[in-house]
Order: sequence, then C-alpha cells, then structure tokens
Amino acid sequence: MSEAATAERLPLEAEQDPPNSAGLSAQQIDALNAEFADLHFEERIRRLYDHFAVDKVLVTSSFAATSAYFLHIIHRIRADQRVAFIDTGYHFQQTLEYKDYLSQLYGLEVFALKAEDWKHQFTVDDHTWEKNPDFCCSINKVEPLEAVKPNYHVWVSSLMGWQTDNRSDMQIFEVRRGILKFNPMIDVSREQRDAYIAEHELPFHPLVAEGYQSIGCTHCTVKGDGRSGRWAGKPKTECGLHL
Repeated sequence: MSEAATAERLPLEAEQDPPNSAGLSAQQIDALNAEFADLHFEERIRRLYDHFAVDKVLVTSSFAATSAYFLHIIHRIRADQRVAFIDTGYHFQQTLEYKDYLSQLYGLEVFALKAEDWKHQFTVDDHTWEKNPDFCCSINKVEPLEAVKPNYHVWVSSLMGWQTDNRSDMQIFEVRRGILKFNPMIDVSREQRDAYIAEHELPFHPLVAEGYQSIGCTHCTVKGDGRSGRWAGKPKTECGLHL
C-alpha cells in the first residue's frame, strides 16, 4: 500500500493531534482535563503522580516573590520531586539567597538550567535586554528549558489565571511548545493563594518588602504592583516560557 493510501486510512484525530513528549492524543488530554476539573489544586498535584512517574515530571520554579507557596505544596505532596531553576545569570542576589533558603527549609533538590556560556556572554556584551528583551529571554530562559523538555512527559507550572491576560484562558492540561503542560493552580484566586500563605506562614522573597511584586532579572525588573514592574515601558508581559 502506498504512503498516500496509508495516510488516508489514518484517523483524522491522529493527524490533528499536536505532538507532545507524553505521546498523548487530544482525546486523552481532554479526558485528563475532565478528570481533574473539579479537584482541589492539591489533589490535582497528588493525582498527577498516579499518571506520571516522578522522574518524568518537570517542576520549575523562579524562586520569585511567592514561590514558597508552590514549593511548599510540592514538598508536602512529593518530597522526592526535583526542582529546576532557570539560572539566567541576571538574577538578583536576593533571589539566589531565597533559592538557597527555601531549598534548605524544604529539603529540595534543585538543579540549574542555563544557557551555554558563550550565548549568555553574548547577551552581556551586547546588552541584549535593552535592544531586544525577547531575544535575551529566548537565549537565557527559553532555550535552556527547551533543551530538557524531551526528557520529561509533563511540565508542572504554578501559573494562575488572574496574573496576566495570556494566562486567563489556559487549561489544567494543555500542550505548549511540544510538552504536556500541567497548570494545577490555574483557577486559584489571589485571595486563596494569600490565605494559604498566611495559614502556613510562608516566607516571601526579601524584595517583596521593598515594593517588588513580580521579580525577574535585575535589568528588567523594577518596583510595582502585580507584573507592572516587569519590562517596564515595553509591551512585553511574558518571558516566553509559558507562551
């Protein structure tokens, strides 16, 4: 039988399913969304490990303003889950100290993802963050994460829908840039997050007390409410990791 004839016999769904490292079909992803829809976010995270082996789960943290919230939950549910930190080379010193503090506090095994030295140095010499912040983020954040995605079946994020317009329509499970993305907190409100932080007396990033509410790289972060302090004066609102 010719390749063309074989292709004609394939189910239409198979042709339309976006590729993802978990190898799941659109129907299987829809089934996961239905299964997880009415669960509390903590139960969603617990149940994730019924479907995926821990070594195939990618958890990332920026160790930014309220990262203790997400990491506290992960630690309580799955203490052996490793956490990836995307080291852009431009983090505030306070961010690195906060990372070390939370790692020790929760007993986290944290490993770094970073750009190749020569690529990062190019952005240093070029001041790429000033000329083309999207390109700078691509080199120092997006590419290092893209390189490890094939090693995992699912990527867990702590995104919440109220944070940006881009995040407001995300689903619990969805395919993003070739990997199955899991957003267990996407429907958690700011009030619910803050109540959890208060109940468990979780530590904020030290720069929060100085007026920073969203904390990224030193060159592209200023004080401000919400994400208004990120890429101030530019239309950019996302680093590109979650697009």
